[in-house]
Parts: sequence; C-alpha cells; structure tokens
Amino acid sequence: MKIALIAHDKKKSDMVNFSKAYQPILEKHQLFATGTTGQLIMDATGLAIHRFQSGPLGGDQQIGALIANNEMDIVIFFRDPLAAQPHEPDIIALLRLCDVYCIPLATNMGTAEILIRGLEDGKLQWREIINSKPNNND
Repeated sequence: MKIALIAHDKKKSDMVNFSKAYQPILEKHQLFATGTTGQLIMDATGLAIHRFQSGPLGGDQQIGALIANNEMDIVIFFRDPLAAQPHEPDIIALLRLCDVYCIPLATNMGTAEILIRGLEDGKLQWREIINSKPNNND
C-alpha cells in the first residue's frame, strides 16, 4: 500500500513517535511524506520515504495529485486544529480529495492507530482490488 505521512509543525513529534511505534508495519509499505516531516521520520527510524515539497510549498498538492490519480491508498495527516495555516486552502483540498476518492484518512493519533492496525490485519483489501483494475480514464 502507498501511505502518505503529513504533520503540521506542532504535530511533527507525534508523527515521529507514531512512525517509531509502527515502524514494523510501515516498513512493509511504500511511504510518502511532505518535506520536513519525511526527513524527521527518516532520521528517527531509517524508513525509506519519498519526500515531496513541504506543505506550504506544494507538498499537500503533490500528494493530492497522487490521490486524484488513484496512486495513494492511505493518508495520515496529523493536523494542528488550533493554529491558522497559511496554506489552509491546500489542506482543505487534500481532505476533500480523500473524501471524493474514498481514501482512508486519519487526522489524529487515535484514528491513525486504528487505521494502521486495520491495515496490518488485512482490513483494507478493497484498496488492492481498486488498484488492480485498469484506469477508467484511459
């Protein structure tokens, strides 16, 4: 599965701790992240992560493009609901794309834990079925 890992500044330490706790599961999958978050996770865990730009510089939109092309299976986005974000429209667009394309999305540690454990238990097999179908836009 392809998993995107994103975290706002005040949530980056939570994402690093989450990645450490679930490293045995995450290392079985293809990981993507926005710039700084991805670097912090790689430094702490040694996980291989494809890094995009940081969120404010377009990283959220780069991940959104993968979602729109059915090239992302899960998004874990630790948001800071108490801080204004200068790129809020990009964040809302990313969340909207997850809803439009039925991409499982966790925006906090509790939901992320349930999602990652469900992944490990094989509860997201429907994504594999979707990924095996030819693209209808061809």
